[in-house]
Amino acid sequence: MTVTAERPLSTATDPRALLSAALLDRLATRIVKDHDVALPLAERIVVQTAAFLAACANTTGRPLTPSTAVDIGWHAFILHTCDYADFCQRVAGHFIHHVPTNPAEGEHGTAAAARQRTLDAIAAAGYAVDADLWPEAADCSQCHAGCSDSPNSGKS
Repeated sequence: MTVTAERPLSTATDPRALLSAALLDRLATRIVKDHDVALPLAERIVVQTAAFLAACANTTGRPLTPSTAVDIGWHAFILHTCDYADFCQRVAGHFIHHVPTNPAEGEHGTAAAARQRTLDAIAAAGYAVDADLWPEAADCSQCHAGCSDSPNSGKS
């Protein structure tokens, strides 16, 4: 897989720069309410979700897969449809689709391979990885446990 980054990779950028303070607060507050986690952890989840989505924007080919924590952030973000659509347009130039994987489809490799592919893509996109939020890839078959992006959806 080839990943093209739009900026030099010498220094990782804090993915927090992708979000306004108000949006970060809105999404983190939703995660605190829905998942009973502390606000600092919810903020880290939102920030890492932004990094994941930015990596999805720069990746073509095999889909990327969130961790369990990042999937929580992605689901919270999608609930804020206007903010999510605006973010996708600004960061990716197109909507980033949330697609449950079909457990019968083995073409994307193991969960460990998908996790590593995703971490490599985040780093290649120039964003810092919060390794503590990536112990595993989410189990992506029913949307309650995880999902992948669709790198070819919305592109001609």
